[in-house]
Amino acid sequence: MPASYETHRKQLELILQAWGMPAPTAASTAEIMSWADLHGIDTHGISMVPPYDERRRSNKLDMRAEPKIVKETPVSVLIDGGGGLGHPNARRGMEIAIEKARKTGIGVAAVRSSGHFGACGFYALMAAESDLIGMVTTSASGIQVAPTNGAQARLGTDPIAFAAPGKPGQPFLLDMATTTVAAGKIRNKANENLPAPTGWLVTRDGQPSNDPKEVSKGGFMTPLGGTPEGSSHKGYGLGAMVNILSSALSGGLMVTDPTRNTKPGPIDIGHFFLALDPGMFRDIADFRADVAAFCDTLRATRPVDPAKPVQVAGDPERRIATERMKTGIPVGPNLLAKVREIAIASGAPWIIGN
Repeated sequence: MPASYETHRKQLELILQAWGMPAPTAASTAEIMSWADLHGIDTHGISMVPPYDERRRSNKLDMRAEPKIVKETPVSVLIDGGGGLGHPNARRGMEIAIEKARKTGIGVAAVRSSGHFGACGFYALMAAESDLIGMVTTSASGIQVAPTNGAQARLGTDPIAFAAPGKPGQPFLLDMATTTVAAGKIRNKANENLPAPTGWLVTRDGQPSNDPKEVSKGGFMTPLGGTPEGSSHKGYGLGAMVNILSSALSGGLMVTDPTRNTKPGPIDIGHFFLALDPGMFRDIADFRADVAAFCDTLRATRPVDPAKPVQVAGDPERRIATERMKTGIPVGPNLLAKVREIAIASGAPWIIGN
């Protein structure tokens, strides 16, 4: 039976605290992870507990780390995450970017020495909810994507998010991997022993594969576009851009650094956050009205199938969140069993139920 949002969030908080994360940080991180699950982004919430557990036990994550400001100007900040989980580092980065944008019109934050931070969209939404435009990018922990025409992994899923305020409660919110799908979607298929759709993965020889464990066998995820004929060079280019903004700008370890998977200690992931005040250009109310009208016009597009109306980025997730707030957050039985085992082994109380 699906657990309520509050129970789901509290369970994550208890596990994080059992791992040694300070209580306030655990509560904040659990909120971000459960936000992802609530909104149907099942790849970035509770499904990350097993990989996070593996990384902390192999000293690739410092659960007690807190973000520290390294360098700051009136419009920018550089934060060192100390090898900790990315959620507190990312939240602090966007908070500071928002503070600076309110004062100067623009705020930029770069984060280095961080871990996986969950769903990009959460942080972009922070800006939109402050009447600002938000943009977020992050490098990835896993190297599992071959460039177009390549037969060697060089990139990760390298996501990007963009948000803009519009109609109250309905901001434009785009959150996407620069691969055909997020790695978590493939992981979720593997958790439940289900095949991956054609186009998500290729073998080491570049042939289509439906095996969700293909990457572990030497295969690759595909850049957005899937194939050269499908314009995968566009996804490849976006992934490269994300790494320049996230790692080259912050001084984080580049995804192509040959020592990335061999050096001891935490994985050095980089993040980038931008908050921009539309009020520098025009009245914010007019800007919001235009964004709202633009999105409504897109929604009003005549659909191919009347049962599948045209939506705008952010709509599907808001619909899922409304439903799950009423009915609870579902978790696959195999994943739930894994998380329960990890929670008990960590000494965290198990409150979700069987």
